[in-house]
Amino acid sequence: MDRKQWGYVVLLGILGYYLSSFFDFVGLQYISAGLERLILFLYPSFAVLINAIVFKQPINRLQQAALVMTYVGIGIAYFGELRIDTGNPNFYWGSFLIFLCAITYSWYLVGSGRMIPVTGAAKFTAYAMLSATAGVLIHFLLMGKYHQQLFDQNLLGYSILLALVATVIPSFMLSYGIKKIGSNNASILTSVGPVSTILQAHFILGDPIFREQIAGTVLVITGVLMIGWQTRQAREI
Repeated sequence: MDRKQWGYVVLLGILGYYLSSFFDFVGLQYISAGLERLILFLYPSFAVLINAIVFKQPINRLQQAALVMTYVGIGIAYFGELRIDTGNPNFYWGSFLIFLCAITYSWYLVGSGRMIPVTGAAKFTAYAMLSATAGVLIHFLLMGKYHQQLFDQNLLGYSILLALVATVIPSFMLSYGIKKIGSNNASILTSVGPVSTILQAHFILGDPIFREQIAGTVLVITGVLMIGWQTRQAREI
């Protein structure tokens, strides 16, 4: 890669994996998880709009319909979880941080859609994650009380699982997916994320599930299937 490509990969890695995570985790200290998910999953529409406005990439009618359907589904699924506590002095600050997370991650999706065809999915993902790792370590050394950190075996095991199963593997899968179907479709497909947490919490943790959550899940899955149908049709053509 040339210097310009290196710069883009490093910038996207910091935006997508370091800054997005930082904004999300800090914002979660001030607002509920339900509201956080609703704000955070604005990023598919942000990614589509960035592609349309900045890169002049048209949004077809099926993508518009799928986007609306997935958002309605997410809204129905999480409406009962919302706790809008405007009495909390940090409520708006926390909401703003989650909004920044959605913005930075949408730019990562759009940028990766442009860079992956040039650099390759594996190379892009590896270097982007290494760039984010450098950002996290520098932040930790400057701000963290690393001399007070104690890790037991259970915590270390969970950390490894989170790093590999919840971060590294999905990141490579997302990059290869973007390479296959583009960042617009990939961003819409990731809308399945918030409703999948409902099902996992129910079947793994035993959390109750409500009719609104089921209805929202059906709408999101329908929107995702519409994108899958469009991609298959385009491949056949």
